[in-house]
Amino acid sequence: MQYLLFEDKSRFDLLPLTFTRPVYALRVGIDCLQEKWQRALGSPLATFAYTYLQPRFESYNPEAETLFINGKFVPNDELLRLLHEGCAPATFLHTASGEIIAARCIANQVQRPEGVLSLEALQNSGLRPVLADLGHTIAIRYPWDIFRNNGAIIRQDYLALTARRKSAPITDKFSAIYGKDNIFIEAGVKLRANVINAEDGPIYLGKNVTLQEGAMLHGTHALCDHAVLSMGAKMRGDSTIGPYSKVGGEVGNSVIQGYSNKGHDGYLGNSVLGQWCNLGADTNTSNLKNNYSEVRVWNYPEGRFAPTGSIFCGLIMGDHSKCGINTMFNTGTIVGVSANIFGSGYPRTFIPSFSWGGSAGFSTYQMRKVKEVAAAVMQRRKIEFGDEEANILQSVFELTAPHRRWETK
Repeated sequence: MQYLLFEDKSRFDLLPLTFTRPVYALRVGIDCLQEKWQRALGSPLATFAYTYLQPRFESYNPEAETLFINGKFVPNDELLRLLHEGCAPATFLHTASGEIIAARCIANQVQRPEGVLSLEALQNSGLRPVLADLGHTIAIRYPWDIFRNNGAIIRQDYLALTARRKSAPITDKFSAIYGKDNIFIEAGVKLRANVINAEDGPIYLGKNVTLQEGAMLHGTHALCDHAVLSMGAKMRGDSTIGPYSKVGGEVGNSVIQGYSNKGHDGYLGNSVLGQWCNLGADTNTSNLKNNYSEVRVWNYPEGRFAPTGSIFCGLIMGDHSKCGINTMFNTGTIVGVSANIFGSGYPRTFIPSFSWGGSAGFSTYQMRKVKEVAAAVMQRRKIEFGDEEANILQSVFELTAPHRRWETK
């Protein structure tokens, strides 16, 4: 049996984060959704991907009997039981609201326009629909689902990743440790005069993580492999700092996908940053409106600002975007891919991909310069900016041209 992760229409609601990756490649909790599924199933995974992402992310055997799994769901025992017991050959599982859960057939039997599965496509493929209940399964449908569910998913991942394993010891006598039994430390971690409090939730420190002097860490929290906390950093709960990220200042209930920097003072709350982002010194995000009203954010499929159902939402930033020192982001700001933001005042709350500017206005960040900067940034992490990455950025540039309305004036 081939296990295959696919995407449905939620990938478009998760833009800008999914401009450069499939939904199942998003980090939430300690690791990415795909890694959770591989751990839960104990098997390598095949994958479908959206059009221009296929060269990097798609891999499957078209002739194999396949259990298709919607990659936006976080695996748990309830869902695994449903998949194995409820998804018979030539059927697909769906919810009462029309969400696809899973399907089972030969891989190349499925129709998937643009690489995305839909109810109509599965029905046209000759599969029989079966109504199913997801129970308490968590789904990542919108960007804010990432930080809202992050604490619960860290707890779930923590149990799975640390089961029957022994944590490395804490040897620094100048660090204050609370809730020691709720802390797991991988090999190579460096602690120096830190305050680590896991009384309210687990703390996971990945391989070769560095906590510089005076950094404070409050659970529930995940610091992934090779992440660095700057001196005096204040890390509040329900947050994930992805691999090879450098973070300082104050962070609360936020997820940094990886390879991104927020190395200086400033506040990041109820936010999600993609990869290869950089926030300049004293960048601050508002996560709560002064009148405590519901936050509305830009929704790409609808082409308008849509409600989040919450009074808390900070910054959602796509890959390769950056901002200058003292940047101020208003509540519920959406920044696309490879935007460069600078200047005084609050920029608009929807900043299209490949924007260059700030509150005074924007021009287009041209692809030649985009690629030069991306190559330089990735080289600092000893990662090559290759043709696949360049082609993805070029595709996003062309796809998002209608959002840069100044180009048509």
